[in-house]
Amino acid sequence: MGHTNIILAIFGLTYLGIAIGRIPGLKLNRPGIALLGAIGMMIFGGVTTADAVSYVNWPTIFLLFGFFVISAQLRLSGFYDIVAVSLANQLKHPARFLLVLMLVAGGLSAFLNNDVVCFVFAPITAVALLQRQLNPVPFLIALAIASNIGAAATLIGNPQNMMIGEVAHLSFGSYLLWSIVPVIFAMGAAYGIIWLMSCRNPQTFSSAQDKSSQQTYPFNRIHTIKGMVILVVVVGLFFSPLPKEIIALAAAGIHLASRKFRTEDLLGLVDWPILVLFMGLFVVTGAFQSTGCGLHAVQRLAQAGFDLNAPVNLVLTTAVLSNLISNSAAVMLLLKMTDLSQHAVPYLLALSNSFGGNFVIIGAVSNLIVVQRARDMDIKIGFWDFARLGIPVTLTALGALLVWAVLIH
Repeated sequence: MGHTNIILAIFGLTYLGIAIGRIPGLKLNRPGIALLGAIGMMIFGGVTTADAVSYVNWPTIFLLFGFFVISAQLRLSGFYDIVAVSLANQLKHPARFLLVLMLVAGGLSAFLNNDVVCFVFAPITAVALLQRQLNPVPFLIALAIASNIGAAATLIGNPQNMMIGEVAHLSFGSYLLWSIVPVIFAMGAAYGIIWLMSCRNPQTFSSAQDKSSQQTYPFNRIHTIKGMVILVVVVGLFFSPLPKEIIALAAAGIHLASRKFRTEDLLGLVDWPILVLFMGLFVVTGAFQSTGCGLHAVQRLAQAGFDLNAPVNLVLTTAVLSNLISNSAAVMLLLKMTDLSQHAVPYLLALSNSFGGNFVIIGAVSNLIVVQRARDMDIKIGFWDFARLGIPVTLTALGALLVWAVLIH
């Protein structure tokens, strides 16, 4: 009983820290808080080393690492930069530019790291808009929103979906078929809402100066082709029964055995904090699940008339938690508290955490990346600037998701 109370206390403090994003007086961020929570579980909660290792879903970690290396190789080859520059050439027609920007950002985010897409595209997009004295704010918000929607299309679009796919043993092809309709609808609705509310009559914007410190890489045709061919092969193999993490690791191994890019350059672009965040949360939530309190809470809610596995309840709960404690932490918690054997549950969890991330700035890491990159260039994207577009897009996307869940079943 003593260990149970300690585990619950550490679990609560960890998720509170993740919700706040920091601990007063310390320089800890969310990955640090998750790691500290895992360490606390081992020191005070009676979690042994063997327990901690068993709680971590290693296929998810390996899959994430593999895709970080795949994305790093494409970034070093200049692929992201040349795509972003090509996008900027569409600015003569703002409606077309917005459409192409959202489609390209969403498409790349479905198969690569959406955070990297936002990191690279944001400053180049902003510079192009500023040079034409157009307000870049709605276009940058559209970039973040499109990357979140696009990431929902596949099981490799973002870390949360990778984790859901591995834990729930989802088929890559089945998920793609299930998700493609709500994703296309959400993308179309997002384009229409953003264009009508902000971009149809773009405002002049000349006060900001280009202070971008964007790290660019020279375009290397051979290595870009190599990276794209390997990515296509990897995605193709995902439709086979081969373990996805082994496929991703094999691709990473090919890239690491490179004659062009040094190992430290490739590994330097791996998002290690995300891997630390996931491993820490796996230990924290694993310890929490071992107490049986999560299952007891779900049963109590069901007795009170709130079935967490019901589509409406699950979608709304996921969206709300994603904006309170981050979508990664929300998914990690809900994976322990939902019945993944129910066919629609993992699909709804994957789509609603991505769609819900568009609600406000803090809903997704990609949003924060775009806002920070804009701030570096003296472009301010305020909370309301994002919310006035993100809220209607999110509500429309979630509503369509629920309708789709009803129609398909």
